[in-house]
Formats: sequence, structure tokens, C-alpha cells
Amino acid sequence: MPRGMNITSYANQYVLDLVAYQPGKPIEETARELGMAPEQIVKLASNENSLGPSPKAVQAMVKAASHAHIYPDGASFDLRSRIAKDFGVSFEQTVTGSGSSEIIELLCHAFMHPGKEIIAAKHSFSMYPIMCKLFGATYVEVENKPDWSHDLMGMLKAITPQTRLIFITNPTNPVGTMVFQEEMDAFMAQVPEHVVVAFDEAYIDFADVKPDTAKYLHQGKNVIIMRTFSKAYGLAGVRAGYAVSTPEIADMLNKARSPFNLNCIAQAAALAALDDREHVERSVEMVRAGREQYYRTFDSWGIGYIRSQANFILAKVGKGREVFDKALAQGVILRQMDGYGLPEYIRITVGTERENARCLEVLAGILGK
Repeated sequence: MPRGMNITSYANQYVLDLVAYQPGKPIEETARELGMAPEQIVKLASNENSLGPSPKAVQAMVKAASHAHIYPDGASFDLRSRIAKDFGVSFEQTVTGSGSSEIIELLCHAFMHPGKEIIAAKHSFSMYPIMCKLFGATYVEVENKPDWSHDLMGMLKAITPQTRLIFITNPTNPVGTMVFQEEMDAFMAQVPEHVVVAFDEAYIDFADVKPDTAKYLHQGKNVIIMRTFSKAYGLAGVRAGYAVSTPEIADMLNKARSPFNLNCIAQAAALAALDDREHVERSVEMVRAGREQYYRTFDSWGIGYIRSQANFILAKVGKGREVFDKALAQGVILRQMDGYGLPEYIRITVGTERENARCLEVLAGILGK
């Protein structure tokens, strides 16, 4: 190696330029730093489900753990068969991943390389630009509409011959707004054939109204619908996600994924979770009640916020990083939004009534309310 050079001189520049994904601060780390017990920490940073996983899923995981010495079913046959049945599609139209974030990566494996483009809304899930840049492709952001929802007509205008993927995050993260059926239908009627529309529906269970995106599959459109077990199902720790798409797109993603990408415990947990709708309904009820809990308080304080269709709320508190740091010092972990270009905001996961009350108590002290 020539003098004055190191191994990074030979690496892909677009990898060196990446800013790594920043997860919410862990409970254990915060407890150690503050000298507190982990159970004293309230984490409302990562949009996790405070009710935890379904008891049925826990039982399934325990049972599956006894077979952990055996490789899992590489095709995730039982889980994919159930997903196919629920969506009314063929088994060949399904894909499973280590969270829906792996599905995003698989899409980039299939369609992205230098010269190609991804279109997404501004203030969207941070994994979109990370994955796009990782493959040396171009990331195109389209400003949101005044109500903070996706500007689908603006996205149409941004399409070029190099565009391959458009991400529609519904409800969107970190904003919480939605695109509804009529606008979506008008958009889909005009998307050219060389573009794949990826509907990221990680938070769809919490929405008051759920647009029908599966119908575009039945119409033969180039779409993919991504879901996760990390939110309403309370399985963020096992990393399980899935997608349904056309047979051609699903085949590409299944070729691109690593062998055994969904472990046996994740497969068992996800399948059992799908059978416990009561747990999902309790989780959704908790979130809807919690959103109202925050709305009432923020209204009384005169604090701005965005009404959310997801399990979090974006609140305008002024100096978001400062509020985040002061809340953290009191054992409440929130999400500061500098990385999303929203420095005046914090994102608050809606938790249990007790967790929400503790968060509001801390915020009241910080904001002088």
C-alpha cells in the first residue's frame, strides 16, 4: 500500500459518505448512565409496543427455541402461506425479511445501482436514503403538502427514465400523516411501467382508515406492500417483516435474500401473532387512547403537533435536542429529530397511560407548563 494511504482509500466513496442509522437510545444504557434501575426508564423513542408481544407469540417462541440447533425453514413456508391466504395472493407473491428494513434492502439489490433513482417524500423513513446511497443510486426528495402528507402529484412530476422505486410510507414516519384512497388511485393510474411503487405500511394497523393497496396487485400493477411485526404485534426484538408483490418482483427479492434470513423463533412468533387479533386490537386501542391523551394536554399547553395515524406523535417544542437531553436526564427517552431536518420537533411514541403521564409530567417541567 503506498505511503500515506489506508484501506478507506480503496473503498466505495458512497459507503464512506454514509451516516449510519441512529436507533433510539437503549433502556439499559440510559439506566447505567443515570444510575437508575431499568424499570425506572420510560422509553418512548422507537415506536415499540408497550404492551409487548402476544402471549401466544411468547409461547411459540419458547417452543421454537428447543429446536434452535436446526436450521430454520429457508422458505418460511407456514408463515408465507398464511400471509398469502390473508392477502388473497399466491405463495410465490410473498417475501419474508428480517424486519421490513430488509425488504427495502432487497428492493435496492433488485433495482438500484449508480444512475438509477429512488423517489420518496421529505421527512420519510431514514432507511430509504441510507439504502439508496449504499447502492450508489440517487435519492430524490419531494416536499410534503402543507398538511404534511405525501405530495403524490409532485412525485409523479419527479419521475424520470432512471426512476425505479417510489416509496409511499402510509402512515408516514416520522410525521404520522396518511394518503387516502382517492388520491392514491389517481396517482397509481399515472405511474409508468418502469417504476415500482413500494407501499411501506409498517404502521397501518393504527390508522383510522386503511386504503386498499392490495387491489393494485390484483390489477397487475408493479407494486410491493411491506408490513412488519415490530409495531402493532410487539415483536421488534425478533426482527420479522414481510411483503406481497407481483410474482416477478417477489421472485427477484427471494433470489436476493440471504439463506435462512428469518430465524425459527421469528417465524414461530410471527405466525402465532397473526392468530391473536385480540392482542393487536388492544394495542391499537391503547394507542388511540394515548394519542388523545397527548392531544388534550398539548392543546391546553398551546403546543403544536401533527395529528397522527400511527403510534407516535410529532410535537413542536422549540429546541428539540435540548428538550430531548433534559427529558433523558430524567429517565424519559424520546426521539430528537435533527437527523430528519426537524430540529424544532421531538417524536414521542404513544405508550401506556402511565408512560404517557410520566412523559407529560417531565415535558411540563421542561417547557414550564
